[in-house]
Amino acid sequence: MGLTEGETIDIMALNAAVKQESQFFEKMFNEISKVVVGQKEMVEGIIMGLLTGGHVLLEGVPGLAKTLTISTVAKSISLDFQRIQFTPDLLPTDLIGTMIFNPKSGDFAPRKGPIFTNIVLADEINRAPAKVQSALLEAMAEKQVTIGDVSYPLETPFLVLATQNPLEQEGTYPLPEAQMDRFMFKVNVVYPSKNEELEIINRMSKNEKPALQTVITKEDLLRASQRVDQIFVDNKIKNYVVELVMASREPAEHGLSSLRDLIQVGGSPRASLSLIRAGKAHAFLQGRGYVTADDIKAVAYHVLRHRLILTYEAEAESMTTDHVIAEILKNVELQ
Repeated sequence: MGLTEGETIDIMALNAAVKQESQFFEKMFNEISKVVVGQKEMVEGIIMGLLTGGHVLLEGVPGLAKTLTISTVAKSISLDFQRIQFTPDLLPTDLIGTMIFNPKSGDFAPRKGPIFTNIVLADEINRAPAKVQSALLEAMAEKQVTIGDVSYPLETPFLVLATQNPLEQEGTYPLPEAQMDRFMFKVNVVYPSKNEELEIINRMSKNEKPALQTVITKEDLLRASQRVDQIFVDNKIKNYVVELVMASREPAEHGLSSLRDLIQVGGSPRASLSLIRAGKAHAFLQGRGYVTADDIKAVAYHVLRHRLILTYEAEAESMTTDHVIAEILKNVELQ
């Protein structure tokens, strides 16, 4: 990996520390699996979001356990959790709170809304109007909200886990590109396999619910997040990430002339940063103190699929962002 001798010793020590600390999350996966059948990709995406402080958008048809998974993850880490059902009549004050008058003191005091928590489940996020989306965007971007003339910091950790239905578009407000870019991940939630669905039927036919234990404290999570920040990223990996994102902007210059007329907008610098952060979290979950190209490939679809905007030509050819990402990963190599 091109390290000096001193750095090799540091990497070995970091490897040992990561291997030990990441064992907590194996227990967490086991605990979640008591309630949620399958959906490993969704669970990993949420946990990587928690480790990096990156917001996650879950897209899938109803009935795929998106809400159940999010609430189960929150219970397994003993984090405060609030579910907000986004509807067309939702107001910003329903989300962030408002100032109320105290007749005894004659002053206005803030009444904080449900966003003051650790995990916010924004259920069907695209059903709320622009003013609500704007209020949520401040929370996602700045980790604070403004009530009246005062800005209030949000809890640490703070994470928005949003869901949306890709099929039902009537009465929805598509998320603006600026807000989509604030989500580190977009995870496509898929149907369970036949065996998984049989397991779901067997479990749900019983009245008793499995007892869920808290296996990680908030302090454990914050320590793990600090360790993720320390994961080593070689310059070759950084260059590989930049090449991937640059290929999404200028595909012809990277030997991808076939994609030139298919991509309208490529990944932003935030996409590069998110790939590095997500790669670190993926390496951590593998018990490794350094990032490899395979870590970047493992998170590339989640990080890039909502950041690339395709042209009408791509839509006419039934091309999706996942197809484009696959072509980029196939043609851009680690140097």
